[in-house]
Amino acid sequence: MVKHIQKSIALFFLIVFISGCNKKQDSQITIAVAANMQFAIKEISKVFTEKTGIVCDIIIGSSGKLTAQIKEGAPYDILMSADMKYPENLYNEGFTTNPPKIYAHGKLILWSTTKAINPDIQTLLQPEIKHIAIANPTTAPYGKAAISTLKHQKVYDQIKDKLVYGESIAQTNQFIISGAAQVGFTSASIVHTTQMKNKGSWISIPENTYTPISQGVVIIKKKERSHKTLQFYDFLFSHSSQEILKNFGYIVTQK
Repeated sequence: MVKHIQKSIALFFLIVFISGCNKKQDSQITIAVAANMQFAIKEISKVFTEKTGIVCDIIIGSSGKLTAQIKEGAPYDILMSADMKYPENLYNEGFTTNPPKIYAHGKLILWSTTKAINPDIQTLLQPEIKHIAIANPTTAPYGKAAISTLKHQKVYDQIKDKLVYGESIAQTNQFIISGAAQVGFTSASIVHTTQMKNKGSWISIPENTYTPISQGVVIIKKKERSHKTLQFYDFLFSHSSQEILKNFGYIVTQK
């Protein structure tokens, strides 16, 4: 009799535990986010969770690496890329439920946290500038944009040996913040954060020197389509979300 009661109690708690886990999973979505969005997405997901109760598990990385992970079966619900190339690739190969849609346009800047350095393209040619940080142009769209700018300004050949490559914009920012690189190309979003707003100096890179950084989003195809994923997707284009993006230096076209 005692053993029967003990088994019943154990079974009860097991059911409660499993139910709790399932409930937690049901109220959570996983979003793969390009590194340039790491600050803005925190604010967007915070407001979204406050409105809906749905928790966002944020995975940060370069657009190329996140795309590779999705193809390998990573359980992401949404990809927010730093360009349209990777979302279009996933869509064309049947990994998404929808064609990619632009949620924002990124801005490239040249930033330095080193005293006495005034960021400028011509400054990069100076012999005292030993290291210039950019994101890996193979997997990070902002890195690709930086290379385009350097070639457009006809200084790439002179400074290519000074370039140090971050795996993503997040690592590139660390190179600049730590001083490991005296100057670097990055997303304007970093200098709009509370922590970095008044740190160092920066200039916007003319938009006609690089291909527009159109950042796309797609919903990843899964066996069961979650309405919670659709809720976040729709929220991303809401006035609230678009205002947050604008505050972080992105260009948005939605009203």
